[in-house]
Amino acid sequence: MDVRDAAEECTAVLDGVQSAVITDRTFLERVLTGILARGHVLFEDVPGVGKTLTARSLATALGLDFSRVQFTPDLLPSDVTGTNVYNEGDGSFEFAEGPIFANVVLADEINRAPPKTQAALLEAMEERQVTVDGETYQLPEPFFVMATQNPVEQEGTFALPEAQRDRFMIKSSMGYPERDGELELLDRRASRTAQAPSVGPVADPETVRELQEVPESVTVQRKVREYVVDLGRATRTDERVEVGVSPRGIQRLFEAVRAYATIAGRDYVVPDDVKQVADAVFAHRLVLTAESSVRSVSKRAVLQDVLDRVPVPTVED
Repeated sequence: MDVRDAAEECTAVLDGVQSAVITDRTFLERVLTGILARGHVLFEDVPGVGKTLTARSLATALGLDFSRVQFTPDLLPSDVTGTNVYNEGDGSFEFAEGPIFANVVLADEINRAPPKTQAALLEAMEERQVTVDGETYQLPEPFFVMATQNPVEQEGTFALPEAQRDRFMIKSSMGYPERDGELELLDRRASRTAQAPSVGPVADPETVRELQEVPESVTVQRKVREYVVDLGRATRTDERVEVGVSPRGIQRLFEAVRAYATIAGRDYVVPDDVKQVADAVFAHRLVLTAESSVRSVSKRAVLQDVLDRVPVPTVED
């Protein structure tokens, strides 16, 4: 599969999801960017905007198995990864797979689970495997985690540790739909007898694996690579930032911009690609100083200043 074929496949997936989900296409492109780049995605949004429907629709359009885990304060790691069950027939223990064994796993309200359960996802997200009672089990391929968290209601929640936030390649939000979109939601609600728009499979697991290979062939000129590195390093010298973007974060941006160029149908990356996805890849990795937090400085504002400050390179066609 070449870049042109991959772009057409991505367009078909995006069109299929948008036929059923009322949301901004830019948001869907960012999520698909994470999938093509083999990354995980974190949604931070208020309840009721369609995060679960979006994740399920994307999984359906890509022809992938979908699993949803509702994270709660009493959720145990074994509730996610699975556990060994005693078989009375032969007196042995058999491993019963948990909901993590799916191509697309929606970790709903991930910040409601205690840190021990959140940590159970780290191995799965990074290594694509889980270890239970000393035994290692490989997860399906492809494998993605889409997690949601509510930015408004913080009572009874546990903040995600920096190590786990760093495992999410993309962090984005859906936002409220446009006025026409909300009117369409009411029209659907008013016509309960009419069949609601649904998503059908556009791809399959093998096609998704092929799509993931395409960004590896996308060219990134030396000046653009330097631009990616300079942006990451600039976050570390900002006086409002206590911990800037790590080398892993810089690599993730490099992977994301190649995937973003693929969706756009180009076999090369331009600086504007970097600017388009830098916010989604970098912002959640920043740790602001205590003084900045008191002053309610936003991470996105800091990153925007960095983007304005670092010179944009000129590249040759």
